[in-house]
Amino acid sequence: MTTTTETTARSGPVAAPAASYLHGTATAPLLGDTVGGNLDRAVAAFPDREALVDVPSGRRWTYAELGADVDALARALLGRGVAKGDRVGIWAVNCPEWMLAQYATARIGAIMVNINPAYRAHEVEFVLNQSGIAVLLASLGHRTSDYRALVDEVRDRCPGLRAVHYIGDPSWDELLAYGREVTASQIASCEAELSCDDPINIQYTSGTTGFPKGATLSHHNILNNGYFVGETVAYTEHDRICVPVPFYHCFGMVMGNLAATSHGACVVIPAPSFDPAATLHAVERERCTSLYGVPTMFIAELDLPGFASYDLSSLRTGIMAGSPCPAEVMKRVVAEMNMTEVSICYGMTETSPVSTQTRRDDNLERRTGTVGRALPHIEVKVVDPVTGVTLPRGEAGELCTRGYSVMLGYWNEPERTAEVVDAGRWMHTGDLAVIREDGYAQIVGRIKDMIIRGGENIYPREIEEFLYGHPKVADVQVIGVPDARYGEEIVACVIPRDPADPPSADEVAAYCRERLAHYKVPRRVEIVDAFPMTVSGKVRKIELRERFAA
Repeated sequence: MTTTTETTARSGPVAAPAASYLHGTATAPLLGDTVGGNLDRAVAAFPDREALVDVPSGRRWTYAELGADVDALARALLGRGVAKGDRVGIWAVNCPEWMLAQYATARIGAIMVNINPAYRAHEVEFVLNQSGIAVLLASLGHRTSDYRALVDEVRDRCPGLRAVHYIGDPSWDELLAYGREVTASQIASCEAELSCDDPINIQYTSGTTGFPKGATLSHHNILNNGYFVGETVAYTEHDRICVPVPFYHCFGMVMGNLAATSHGACVVIPAPSFDPAATLHAVERERCTSLYGVPTMFIAELDLPGFASYDLSSLRTGIMAGSPCPAEVMKRVVAEMNMTEVSICYGMTETSPVSTQTRRDDNLERRTGTVGRALPHIEVKVVDPVTGVTLPRGEAGELCTRGYSVMLGYWNEPERTAEVVDAGRWMHTGDLAVIREDGYAQIVGRIKDMIIRGGENIYPREIEEFLYGHPKVADVQVIGVPDARYGEEIVACVIPRDPADPPSADEVAAYCRERLAHYKVPRRVEIVDAFPMTVSGKVRKIELRERFAA
């Protein structure tokens, strides 16, 4: 396991005030493998250990079996005419074929393009054309979406799309048949031409305006990020990781699949999409040692009727990411789910995704009040959003990260890339953060979410964390809306614990006045059933602002 320390920028014979700069160093070097090469190492080291379990279908793979099926799909893609650099789309919910496609495309140097299962015709058409997908691998549908019908609707307007093969359909068998005449030496020749710096994956970020951007990631980006995330939670070949988060996002694909295979661990798929009962069933049945989720997933599991009947004693760790975890939820996860070593991760698709992470022995305050320390080999700093100057520790500014994890760029969009990655290769996250004296980072909001009321800068996260303690509040998001007198006014959007007895604006104001400055007290309370979410589990505050601006 790696150990990490942070270096701090200082100057002069007398130590200057510590700057908001961290450099996560490690005893373990970066991996120089390709994704396929790293899988080969796991297959050689752990051929008979389980690598993948799909609970819904009952299918199971050892590492030797996984390697063989990855090779079969890689040969099929070569036989279908896919070459290095060609884009292969994957449009499916969590399933074994998704994971096979991830490693098969990597083995031959194709670039896998993740497509959100919730996309409809207009969005799929955009992704197919913007990335130039040549071959699309898709499930037959998801919920109310018929993928075959949607593809048929847009196919004439996607001139680059040469072939479509559907999972669980005769066309999938037809695809595999293309590989029967392709030899192992042809696969080896393809791999010999690959570099770990080659692009391997395009993930479309959940934009708040306009079309999404295709963050392009290399073998080096995602393999190392998955590996060091796994190192930080001390994964070994004995771990079994329950992954209910989507594969089409970095959380599932990198922090799940790659963290597992780079350590010889097993990936357990509990359901095609998140189902709290199926997740707990999978943990119990497969004796999982690790469980992933965004805070709302853990809340759904904890609140499930019959939760106490599940045997979760095999759990020791897991990863929570996507949004801040309320302290009370973290306490229950540790105490009632046995996840004593649960880790908080912070990042974004453009950084493969993790930049900071809490450690196994961090106390409750660090797991709920911070997003951890810099991951090994990653630099983190907090700068003045206007001047770009690195701020002293304890001051809020924009969080920037640099290192192996920063994306190659947005696919075919150099101008949009230059807006977020500067000349020094620092990724500007758009998040407001504070680096504390102990080297832990706190996310206090998004630059665009910061509320300026009567000249005072207000960070919604502080108010949200306080309101989580109100007995009538199950979840809360704080936003700013236009106000003629103060510029902006504070609105608390609340999901009540009891829909029949929601908190009133007066109750919330009285509760806040006890502990918060007067200008931070919400003037309005809006009761909602749920929050609009991005695919990565983050609340889309822009939609809340639009809804309640009047």
